[in-house]
Amino acid sequence: MGNQSSSDKKETLPIDTTFKLPANLPVWPQGGGFASGIIDLGGLKVCQISTFNKVWTTLEGGPGNKGASFFEPVGIPEGFFTLGYYSQPNQKPLFGWVLVAKDESLSENGALKKPVDYTLVWSSKSQKIKQDKDGYVWLPTAPDGYKALGHVVTTTPEKPSFDKIRCVRSDFTDQCNTHSWIWGLSKNDDDDEKGFNVHEVRPSKIGTQQAFGVLVGTFLAHNGSTPSSLPIACLKNNNMNNFSSMPNLPQIEALLKSYSPFLYLHPDEKFQPASTKWYFTNGALLFKKGEESKPMPIDPTGSNLPQGENNDGAYWLDLPLDKANKERVKKGDFKSSQAYVHVKPMFGGTFTDLAMWIFYPFNGPGIAKFGLIDIPLGKIGEHIGDWEHVTLRISNFNGELKKVYFSQHSKGQWVDASQIEFQSGNKPVVYSSLNGHALYPKAGVVLQGLSEIGIRNDTAKSDMVIDMGVAYEIVSGDYLGSSIVEPPWLNYFRHWGPKINYSIAEELDKLENVFPALKLLESKLPAELFGEDGPTGPKLKPNWNGEEKV
Repeated sequence: MGNQSSSDKKETLPIDTTFKLPANLPVWPQGGGFASGIIDLGGLKVCQISTFNKVWTTLEGGPGNKGASFFEPVGIPEGFFTLGYYSQPNQKPLFGWVLVAKDESLSENGALKKPVDYTLVWSSKSQKIKQDKDGYVWLPTAPDGYKALGHVVTTTPEKPSFDKIRCVRSDFTDQCNTHSWIWGLSKNDDDDEKGFNVHEVRPSKIGTQQAFGVLVGTFLAHNGSTPSSLPIACLKNNNMNNFSSMPNLPQIEALLKSYSPFLYLHPDEKFQPASTKWYFTNGALLFKKGEESKPMPIDPTGSNLPQGENNDGAYWLDLPLDKANKERVKKGDFKSSQAYVHVKPMFGGTFTDLAMWIFYPFNGPGIAKFGLIDIPLGKIGEHIGDWEHVTLRISNFNGELKKVYFSQHSKGQWVDASQIEFQSGNKPVVYSSLNGHALYPKAGVVLQGLSEIGIRNDTAKSDMVIDMGVAYEIVSGDYLGSSIVEPPWLNYFRHWGPKINYSIAEELDKLENVFPALKLLESKLPAELFGEDGPTGPKLKPNWNGEEKV
């Protein structure tokens, strides 16, 4: 590897391996523009390239101090042009892509133009870092009325050829923000305001409504603090409203057949998920404020639940009144469980998010961990009605699964497909934590809080496993029109559980008398542990129309 001395050639890095899903992609059902390889943004065609030549590698800095690598896309179809290079930390297998573009705008001022110059953003030549050779990072200077969408990286000080890259006409671009950190010489870029850093970029506005920004897959390289106005842009889909790149119903069914996860409950789980129909037909009740003595049974589809409007606190759901039935329904019935699927266009219709929601009748109490000591938190953390979800992010260029989102209490995490456990082909494995039902990509214990003090999230495989692709229901997808009828329970916007009828403060006081260190944990506990209202349904969560919260 270039200038690297033999003494440095000790470690094979994860990025030296290219990740592929365990099974080949199926042939997707035909129809529309989904998985056709090319998406038309309204006169600018784009396709996704994941074949690269490595240009330059650093061997320190960045996440895990493993360095990062910089790549030029290759194997570009005729008539398409590079918009920017790709970069990735070395600590993961290579699993990236960038968009390349072809001008079909039929305009006097084409949608693509060569840069008029380059600015050297940074060079590693004078840096004392481990690297395979010297690296030079360049920012294209766009002609008037055009914008740069990425950088070019070379290993010589001469400016790159103007043929290397294209800038994009401004009406095909949108504003972007920095996202996750790729590389820099500080282990935490936040405390290195003067240094050089590389970040992923993505559209500033993300969601399903009026969010036309398209992820390009390029990076931003900058010195010092992140500029308030970025020198590069992302793409914009000017053809978004026809949703031609989104999957139709047969294609969605095929995606779910390929990628629907296996959900493992903990072996000690007492509070299983259940279908909404099971919950309603097993005695769940609808209460109305002021008429608490006259709760109503709920129709199997939820058709007698109040619809729409807002969450005014006037109604709530609760478990059956008689003790034996209440305890039985609390426990749920995982064999009845269904995944409720919301299909969402993301990044200007270039990706599809399949958000798969799971309902639990009851959320069990939390367990705190103090070093080697576990402390059951009594009633803290308990609430009636619990919605969790896992989201599959799929490329509309080829139908490939790129990332999976695991909901964890009020937030969650995106995990690259390269970091996921798979089973039976390309089906992700998802672990539901004991009592609290937060979802994780690996078995084990995740501690929420401080390093030695926190709330336990225990996950493990068990015989209680749900293939989420067996019993699912597509409950919403606005772009699919009348072919999807939303079930009435989805448009019930009030609480799925009553207000908690015990004093959080009293419960904490009891525990703090025995474990004074619990005081340290209070500010670090998930907010919903202290929330007194039951949860709301999926449609009231911020991610219904927006990006997942991390």
